[in-house]
Amino acid sequence: CAIACELHDYLEIDCLYHYQVKLTLKDHSTLEGKAIDTLTTAEKREYLLLDNGQEQRIELNQLKKLTVLTPNAAFSEVVF
Repeated sequence: CAIACELHDYLEIDCLYHYQVKLTLKDHSTLEGKAIDTLTTAEKREYLLLDNGQEQRIELNQLKKLTVLTPNAAFSEVVF
């Protein structure tokens, strides 16, 4: 995994339940949207697909923190 495998599991849960999430990236910018899916390209680059009115791909190695905004979610925050 480009990121720790246990952190990958959290992303899969986000996508499974389409949690609304706030992502903090390593450059300190933030994005909000609904987690849709994860994607691995032929070059083995891994992305999280986020829906915030349009589909965005965020490379997993850019993630610093993920905060779940959905109430009563299975977890609330993951630090990468």
